[in-house]
Amino acid sequence: MNTRTTHDPIHQAAQQLLAGRLVAFPTETVYGLGADAVSPEAVARIYAAKGRPSNHPVIVHVAPGADLSYWAKNIPDEAHALIRAFWPGPLTLILERADHIPAQVSGGQTTIGLRCPAHPVARQLLEVFSALKNGNGGVAAPSANKFGQVSPTQASHVREEFADLDEADLLVLEGGSSEVGIESTILDLSRLESVGPVLLRPGHISATDIAGVLGVMPREHADAAAPKVSGSLKAHYAPHTPLLLRSRADIERLAGLGVETVLSLAGLGSTPSGNQRVAILAIGPVASDLTGKADTGFTWVSAAEDPVAYARDLYANLRRLDLGGFDCLLVQAPPEEAAWHAVQDRLKRAAAAFSS
Repeated sequence: MNTRTTHDPIHQAAQQLLAGRLVAFPTETVYGLGADAVSPEAVARIYAAKGRPSNHPVIVHVAPGADLSYWAKNIPDEAHALIRAFWPGPLTLILERADHIPAQVSGGQTTIGLRCPAHPVARQLLEVFSALKNGNGGVAAPSANKFGQVSPTQASHVREEFADLDEADLLVLEGGSSEVGIESTILDLSRLESVGPVLLRPGHISATDIAGVLGVMPREHADAAAPKVSGSLKAHYAPHTPLLLRSRADIERLAGLGVETVLSLAGLGSTPSGNQRVAILAIGPVASDLTGKADTGFTWVSAAEDPVAYARDLYANLRRLDLGGFDCLLVQAPPEEAAWHAVQDRLKRAAAAFSS
């Protein structure tokens, strides 16, 4: 580890974090916008860059084998069991925050979200940074995008989001496309005695997966007293282009009625040129008689039928369509099945950004 040079991107990024500046780094879920978790000034730079409300907590990412007692107190046995099963990986645990950890990472709450990511670049960065901090380095990092917008799954997405920041303000590490493609599962373990485990955000690791370790199903709906967590607002993960979520049958019916009908549903008027365009993101193959409607203003895009593959491509698909010059995105609602729960969550919140 000590053989790294200042020209090594990982070492350079760790030094940037140590100096209190921002680093965007890949994880298996999405790219994160990171800062030294115990520096209130550095964490404030995350909030400023994203335009994120200060009461909206961020997740602290730690290296494999990190001493969790530095970050949290009263850590239950259930947390250790889940860590053995799923870390490194896309699971965030909500625990009681240690008293010396600044409240800025928790949005002022008494809890803290902790995760150990699996992406090799993220793991290397956290290991090097932790060594620079005497073994207790942690990186606070929400998704590396403007608040409420579509999360980035490629380094190019991050650069597009923060084109106004140069490398001195934001260093971006390359790491390819995120393999999972949607944010981590968030599980609250801070109130086990009174409430039990509560799933606060669905993700790649399902409630059933968690129950297989704990022996009990977590509650899948947050109660009023649950800690605030990332991605829990009603409207989130939204592109700039208005998005409607509809069933496959409804989409095919609307395609038969024409673009103007879709735009009216989205609360959009017609333009004098009459050249409105609607992108349809469908699940699975699209019949040729439907794709033939492209010349009437519809562009059909086929997404994966497998929920894991769909999730991996979701944000990249939304970003690509958002840049396509369309007036509206018409997205097929996923099946009402447990395997699609996390995708449903993201798309419902994206659509809510455009509902009255």
